[in-house]
Amino acid sequence: MRLRPAGNLLRRCALVNVCWRGSQQLGYAKFPTKRTLAQTFGPVISKPRSQLKAGYFLSNGLLPRAQDGAASKSRASPTAPTAVAGTASSSSLNAHGTGDIAHDLPHRRRQAARRNRPLTSGAATMPTESLMPPDASSVLTTASTKHPASSLRRQLSLLLSLSKPRLTVLVVLTAMAPYALYPVPAFLSPSIGLDTPSLSPLTLAFLTTGTTLCSASANALNMLYELAWDAKMTRTRNRPLVRGLLSKRKALVFAISTALAGIAGLYFGVNPTVAFLGGANIAIYAGVYTPMKRISWLNTWAGAIIGGIPPLMGWAAAAGESATGDGSFRELLMTSDAIGGWLLAAFLFAWQFPHFMALSWPIREEYKAAGHQMLCWINPARNARVALRYSLLFLPLSVALCAIGVTEWSFAVTSLPLNFWLAREAVRFWRYEGFKGSARGLFWASVWHLPAIMVLALVQKKGMWGRVWRSIVGEPDLEDEDDQDWIVDDVGEPSPTPAAAG
Repeated sequence: MRLRPAGNLLRRCALVNVCWRGSQQLGYAKFPTKRTLAQTFGPVISKPRSQLKAGYFLSNGLLPRAQDGAASKSRASPTAPTAVAGTASSSSLNAHGTGDIAHDLPHRRRQAARRNRPLTSGAATMPTESLMPPDASSVLTTASTKHPASSLRRQLSLLLSLSKPRLTVLVVLTAMAPYALYPVPAFLSPSIGLDTPSLSPLTLAFLTTGTTLCSASANALNMLYELAWDAKMTRTRNRPLVRGLLSKRKALVFAISTALAGIAGLYFGVNPTVAFLGGANIAIYAGVYTPMKRISWLNTWAGAIIGGIPPLMGWAAAAGESATGDGSFRELLMTSDAIGGWLLAAFLFAWQFPHFMALSWPIREEYKAAGHQMLCWINPARNARVALRYSLLFLPLSVALCAIGVTEWSFAVTSLPLNFWLAREAVRFWRYEGFKGSARGLFWASVWHLPAIMVLALVQKKGMWGRVWRSIVGEPDLEDEDDQDWIVDDVGEPSPTPAAAG
């Protein structure tokens, strides 16, 4: 039984009417019916819901607020709301709910920029990876544009960019290190009793200059051949020939003149064997490797052979100074004494694969669009396996250099952390196939690995510190004392006579 108050004591708008409505609802049903707040309280809530704007929930009142005119303009713009609404959710709107990225929080703007970034061909399946360092030739080309077109400084900068300076410096260093590592036989000077080196600084100067010119020629011919394809790649589209800052005729004259000067300098300043290797490097790089990039993914192996030639040049240059025969190719590089040179060439041959496989992976789609047959986009899994396989060769190669007497045995120990670092990055590269930053990690590991290995080998050359110590304190070389011949005269008194050197 329900009791309803009589008269107008309980009007509809009174607050007590809420209790009466609740008792009435409980009387009609066992469970109360779901009703909205406006239906229950009626005119008690007189303010509309539009009063609670998005700015009500903004916790930081010190943030600058956008002008009403700019907000209305962004809402009326036909392009800005479409770009935001297609990709950003309600959480990416700014404090005023306008969707204007310019007035959004910094991290929201960065997220929206990544989402709205235009995708290139095949980039929808590619992760966001950090790009590799820009091409040195492109950097020099950009710097040369700051000078007048007819200035000598601009022309020299453009010609220098044709030589690919970073690659040329690497080639020269890999030729100088084996020259210094060659185990030159010690000659005892009868006048002062100290070891005198047989390596000539003049020969080293000719070797450095000739190798630089040969590398510059090969790189210039490479740019001339790949002019049309360099324009399709972001790393190479800023080169001087692509931009038309240098004519093809000048580039061809530069390539021919540097080739002739480099080979002539190696022939007359070093020996014919080194000159032949320098010419072979130009021929293989420009005539085999460069055209092969359009034909087969085996071009990487051809490029690795080119990388192994400069160490042989440095070794043959040093071997020619201590040669006792005619100094032919067979005497300098085909004897047991030349094993060290071939091991150093194997170092550079194996190093090319982890370095280039990691370098080419972030730009694999550009290689594909340009038509270059690279393993990074043809078979990414095999690309990673090749990098790992050759990264594991540095440990036995380091031990072999110690075993044949090029370096001390301490080199095998000191080079172990570097070899382990490179192998570890190669394992990550193989496991993730270049993703999760593994390509970038392997690339930088290879960049630092090679010069560090060369420096460790140079400072731990076999017998170097012993000779330095004997030169300082003035002690004779014990190895040379074993070569002394003792001659007994007619009287029977032994008299030491130094054997003829050589």
